[in-house]
Amino acid sequence: MTNSPALTLDGVAFHLPDGRPLFSDLSLVFDTGPSALVGRNGIGKSVLGQILAGILPPSRGVVRGTERVFHLPQRIDLAARPTVAALAGVDGALAALARIEAGSCDEADFALLADRWALPHDLQRLLERAGLPHLRPDNRSAWISGGEAMRVALLGAWLSGANFLILDEPTNHLDARHREALLAQLDDWPGGLLVISHDRALLRRMRVIVELDERGLHRYGGDYDVYRAQKQAERHAAHAQLAHARTTQRREQSALREQAERAQQRQARGHRDAADSNQAKILLGRQRQRAEQSGGRLQARHDERRAALAEAVAQVRGLAAEPLAPQLVQPAIVVPSGRQVLTFSGLVLPFAPNAPLDWSLRGPRRIAVVGPNGCGKSTLLRVVAGQLAPAVGTADVALPALLLDQHTDLLDPARDAVSQLLARAPTLDETGARTRLALLGLSGEQALRPVATLSGGERLKAALACALYGTNGPGLLVLDEPTNHLDLAGMQAVEQLLRDYRGALLVVSHDTDFLAAIDLDGQLAWQDGGWRFHEGSG
Repeated sequence: MTNSPALTLDGVAFHLPDGRPLFSDLSLVFDTGPSALVGRNGIGKSVLGQILAGILPPSRGVVRGTERVFHLPQRIDLAARPTVAALAGVDGALAALARIEAGSCDEADFALLADRWALPHDLQRLLERAGLPHLRPDNRSAWISGGEAMRVALLGAWLSGANFLILDEPTNHLDARHREALLAQLDDWPGGLLVISHDRALLRRMRVIVELDERGLHRYGGDYDVYRAQKQAERHAAHAQLAHARTTQRREQSALREQAERAQQRQARGHRDAADSNQAKILLGRQRQRAEQSGGRLQARHDERRAALAEAVAQVRGLAAEPLAPQLVQPAIVVPSGRQVLTFSGLVLPFAPNAPLDWSLRGPRRIAVVGPNGCGKSTLLRVVAGQLAPAVGTADVALPALLLDQHTDLLDPARDAVSQLLARAPTLDETGARTRLALLGLSGEQALRPVATLSGGERLKAALACALYGTNGPGLLVLDEPTNHLDLAGMQAVEQLLRDYRGALLVVSHDTDFLAAIDLDGQLAWQDGGWRFHEGSG
């Protein structure tokens, strides 16, 4: 495999089906070093990734260097990839190899195989290296976990012969061990790499961060921490420029007022002197006309200068302005200290045999449920939420519990967020509902669109609003990978909410930055074939 040519955007624009521009005039070179693309939810990162990969054509502009690009989407359609081989993108080639071995001389089979005679061996070797030796090419993809499906799909990059990878949120469904394995694997990738991600651990492995916002693309050399420092320095510099521009505007506007007042005084004095003289009326009229013309020119110059000053301030204000950070109105939920919330008695989960668990949760404590993919974390949350029955034992939940999963099943995809929030919170009026959604970062237009048309992060924000602001708010909030589709600002808002939340919390997450930020009281961890509780955050 050789290093890829750079991917180049030249004046690229993309319009949505209704004609609205998503972005325009994007020009940038993505070289062969590891880069990341970040930006708020809905800004168009995934669309841009598809354009860079040659999957979507731009509405305007040119993209160069897309001939050998492997693109992994954020959501894998298992119906379209029904087997492990299909997930890895090699089902067609394996079928061609089987036909050739059976005697086929069809040139199309040889072209499809492309001399990859060791493909079955290479696939099995990569599966074993990825910690999936139990999988076979003909296994049904519907039978494996979401994390396993993502890991298999990632193997397709190494089997594709591509020289540039574009990975859209590749760590979303990976546990801590497999995240680290992916990061190590990406470190060894010899070609170009662009990840679309808000995973801060992954962003710290990148050499370049590219941000997409309303003004376009902005390149920052360095990893996530360098990017944050550069953004902070930019904000400070922009605020200093804004303060200087406003000071200049006030000073010059004051000078203009003084100049105009002096001109008016001279003009008034000239009128008085002329009236006291014996000049002919026609001469007095000409003098008055010249004075008025001179005053008009002065006023025009002053108006032009004031407009220039206002424009200068507006431009700097645009640089200094920060997008409104998502906020969450704190729900009126308080669980008293010592209040019984949850009790497991001899609990054994379905589908994931383990030693019986006896454990109880009291008061407004924040507990992380941690462990490798497949140990039953999501199953445990579904048992707590009443969606599944235990295989053995009981799970007694003493307070209303609500599960918010990464698929946002709480929402009806055909309805808009405003109507769904009003249905759950009838004491709110439409203005109140739209305000709460706006504070979360959903615009008025987004809040009135069918939920199915929103980005993953936007859907999660809508689901959070419905979960927290409903009339019967949950005393126990159960979150399954809540940060998977959130942008960086959204993650910080959710972290702040959970730090201030006065109810009880169970959360499954592989995002170590997120777990460190929410002030955990303990961890329920899968260890040695059973669940063990540990006090504290670590």
